[in-house]
Amino acid sequence: MSWLYLLLAIAAAAIAFKTASTALMVVALLVALALLVAWLMGMLASRMESRSGDASMIIDPVELTRLREQAEARRAAMDGAPPAAE
Repeated sequence: MSWLYLLLAIAAAAIAFKTASTALMVVALLVALALLVAWLMGMLASRMESRSGDASMIIDPVELTRLREQAEARRAAMDGAPPAAE
């Protein structure tokens, strides 16, 4: 979708350069600038989305507490047992 903004911005710039009317040129240049900014924001948003992690992998506080309790129980069990031979 963001590439469509770029193509429309190029078309608006072409209209601005081809027209003889000053008012149409100003409007076309403003539209081209707005579409160029929209294209840039779309590209940045897609880049940020591709770098972000999966939100479903985030651990909720209850699960984090349960995992900590399991780790503490394992540590307590290992303290009482002889060290494992490597």
